[in-house]
Amino acid sequence: MTQELLETMRALRIGRPLVVAIDGPSGSGKSSVSKEVARRLRLAYLDTGAMYRALTWYCVTEGIDLDDTPAVEQASRDFVLEVSTSPQDEYVRVGGVDVTDAIREPAISSAVSAVATTLGARTELIRRQRELIEKHHRRMVVEGRDITTVVAPGAEVRMLLTASEEARLRRRGIQLGGTQNAEQLAAQVTRRDAKDSTVVNFTKAADGVVTLDSSDLDFEQTVDAALVIVTKVLNRD
Repeated sequence: MTQELLETMRALRIGRPLVVAIDGPSGSGKSSVSKEVARRLRLAYLDTGAMYRALTWYCVTEGIDLDDTPAVEQASRDFVLEVSTSPQDEYVRVGGVDVTDAIREPAISSAVSAVATTLGARTELIRRQRELIEKHHRRMVVEGRDITTVVAPGAEVRMLLTASEEARLRRRGIQLGGTQNAEQLAAQVTRRDAKDSTVVNFTKAADGVVTLDSSDLDFEQTVDAALVIVTKVLNRD
């Protein structure tokens, strides 16, 4: 089935733009699913959340007060960021330093919302995200929290990947290898979503955005369902 979908996609989009925008709350599986969708469709891949984490790491490392809005905004313009756009090779570098693992540490996870809700910093990172999309000739899977409505509202396919709170907490716990207790997991998932939702809506699908609920699906089923959505949307056009 998947191979059949892949053949259909390649036939439909050869030499043409194909941006697949995927939004969703923490723990919905959007990063792993988006990366696999990009791999199977031979598209570039961008994890926008990693960019916010990288900026948070930079601010913390430089001793910048995350409540100092002008300082965080200036940092977003100053820091030198390299982020992978290949689904096969994950890396994030800040000023030449590999921070791929460091930005996933609990201390960064608990602080990232302060940066993500700084509007000037969001504006700068959105500019960089759009620049990367264009650099790849608009052939990319882009995932985050405001991709379908702000970063790439004109994407050929727009999707909201969601799941129940129970499923999201369970998945995030597995992802973190059981290193976090229930309270820490809740802080990383539900509380962070609550903070981030003050500046962007990623819990309800906007007009034209297709919802994919993965609560009762495993990883492979979710990827296949996402590919079905991509195919149906493009065939409809």
